[in-house]
Amino acid sequence: MSTTAKPKHIGRNISRIRELKGMKQEALAMAIGVTQQTVSNLEASETVEESKLVEIAKALEVSVEAIKNFSEEAVFNYFNTFNEAVSGSNFGPQSTCTFNPLDKVVELYERLVLAEKELVKAEKEKVEYLEKVLKGK
Repeated sequence: MSTTAKPKHIGRNISRIRELKGMKQEALAMAIGVTQQTVSNLEASETVEESKLVEIAKALEVSVEAIKNFSEEAVFNYFNTFNEAVSGSNFGPQSTCTFNPLDKVVELYERLVLAEKELVKAEKEKVEYLEKVLKGK
């Protein structure tokens, strides 16, 4: 019985990362300039050439190392750790605002009104200029 570690199946890793990102084979194929069938074949391959792996990593917005070292267990550990961190922080349902949201709405409204006044002023100046040009002819 051999105790050597089974080599990573790069194609399967690509497939799982693509699925986790909610990307279809067709979208990945378009991103790397191949057909959907080629992506299917790549995902069935145990190894993928380095240059193609770089393209795939770029399209999936991950590093080549992330593809090579991907493991489902690591993903679950990451999300569990992330959720524990978030639930203990100010991002959970028990969080409180450090500002009054209504004040922010009023501030944004005032900025919008000011911008609109500036726009109306600029339009009036344009109309006045065009009227002068037309009268000058």
